[in-house]
Amino acid sequence: GEVLVIRQRVQRGAERDCEAGVETRLVLFLVAPRRLPHQTDHVVEPANVWQDRLPAKYADVGPRIVYAPQGDMALVDGAWVETPGDGDKMAAWWHYEDHRYQIKQMIACPGMSPEEVLKEVTDANLRGRGGGGFPAGWKWETTRDAPDEPKYVIVNADEGDPGAFMDRSVLESDPHRVLEGMAIAARAVGANHGFIYVRAEYPLAVKRLKKAIAQAEHAGFLGNNIFHTPFRFDINVRLGAGAFVCGEETALIASIEGQLGRPRPRPPYPAEAGLWGYPTLINNVETLANIVPIIREGSQWFAGIGTEKSKGTKVFALAGRVNNTGLIEVPMGTSLREIVFEIGGGIKEGKQFKAAQTGGPSGGCIPEHSIDLPMDYESLAQVGSIMGSGGMIVMDETSCMVDVARYFMEFCRSESCGKCVPCRVGTTQIHELLVKITRGNGAADDLSKLEDLCDLIKHTSL
Repeated sequence: GEVLVIRQRVQRGAERDCEAGVETRLVLFLVAPRRLPHQTDHVVEPANVWQDRLPAKYADVGPRIVYAPQGDMALVDGAWVETPGDGDKMAAWWHYEDHRYQIKQMIACPGMSPEEVLKEVTDANLRGRGGGGFPAGWKWETTRDAPDEPKYVIVNADEGDPGAFMDRSVLESDPHRVLEGMAIAARAVGANHGFIYVRAEYPLAVKRLKKAIAQAEHAGFLGNNIFHTPFRFDINVRLGAGAFVCGEETALIASIEGQLGRPRPRPPYPAEAGLWGYPTLINNVETLANIVPIIREGSQWFAGIGTEKSKGTKVFALAGRVNNTGLIEVPMGTSLREIVFEIGGGIKEGKQFKAAQTGGPSGGCIPEHSIDLPMDYESLAQVGSIMGSGGMIVMDETSCMVDVARYFMEFCRSESCGKCVPCRVGTTQIHELLVKITRGNGAADDLSKLEDLCDLIKHTSL
C-alpha cells in the first residue's frame, strides 16, 4: 500500500483525500520534540484526535511508527504522496500556484544568478549523499567551468544496496523536489538536458516521475523558454536493469549510452568528460533533494546543522534487529546509540546490541564499543566504515559476524561486472574462504589470507 504522512499543515487536504475514497494505508508519524529551525509549524496532533476525524474504514488505524528525535529536510514533503499520482489539483496548488519552485525565483524574478546559486551550494558545504561524501559545490563548479558543450545533469537513482529504499521513498512521495533540484543545478552549470537513471524494479517511482515531469512541463517549469526566458531544460527517465555496478557513475553513464554497464578508470571525471564525452553533473536523489531548502533558507542555515565537516541531515534506512524499522532522517553527527535506542526503540526482545552495518556491501560494521560514534563521514571512516547511501542494518547478540561478511561478499561476487581480475577473482576467493570458516573448517592462516586479498582488491580494482 501507499503511505500518507499526516502533519498539521495538511489536515484539510488529508481529510479531503480520505473522504474522497483514496485507497491509502495510513501511517501516522509523530513529530519529534527536537526539530530543525524551519520546522516550528510541523506539529502533529495526538493520534487519537486524528482517529476521531477519519472515515469509518480507517477507524482501526493507529500510530504505526513513532520516530524521535528527527528533523525533516530531504523527506519534509513526504506527506504529499498523492501529488505525483492522481492528485493533479493538489499538485498544482502545492507546487505551482503556491510558487514553491525556487527555480522560478531564479529565472522569472529578480533573484539569484547561476554564480550566486553555485556559491550558496558551495558555502553550504553540501556533500554528496550517494556514498563518497564528495563536495557537491566542487562538482557543480567543475562542470560549469568545463569548456565543452552540451552539458548534462544526471540523477543517480540506481539504489542497489541491500535493504536501502531512501531514494525510492523520495521519488514516490515527492519527485517534484528532485526535478526542482535538477533544474536549479542545470541553471547553475549551464546544462539543458537531464536524465534520471532509476531502477526498473521501482515501477511506482517511475510512474510518478513521469507524471511529475509532465506536470512540470505543463506548468512551464520544464521545456523550452522556461518562464519566457532563453533557459530550456528537459528531463528523460532511463531505466536500469538492476545491476549493482551501475550505481557507480561511469558505469551508469555507459548504461545510459546503451553500452554494457561497466566502470572506467578516472580521471577524466564525468564533470569533465561524461555522457557521450561531454561535461556531466551526477548527483544522487538525496543530494538534489537538499538543494531546495539550501536555496530557500540560505547556505548559513544549512551549514548550521550537523558537524563541522558534515553538514545537514542524513536519511537512513534503519533495518535489522530494532523495534522500529523504516526511514529516518537525522542531523549529521547524531550518535549511533541515539539512532538505535531512541529512534529505533532498542533491540528486539531486549537482546544485546552487537554491531551496526553501514555503507552497503562496500561498508563496514560498527561494534558495540563504538556505539557512541557520531554518524558523519569522518567518524565512520575512522572505524573502517562509510556512510554509503544510507543503509543501516542493526545486529544483536545472536548475529554471526562471519555469516554477515559471507552474505555481503556473496552479493559483491555475484554483482561484480567482471571487468578487472582483482574484483572478479578476488571476491570469489574471499567468499570461498568465508564459506570454509562458517562450515567450521577454517585454518589459522585464513585470516591473513583474507586481509591480503581485501587489501589487494581495495587498491587494484576499478
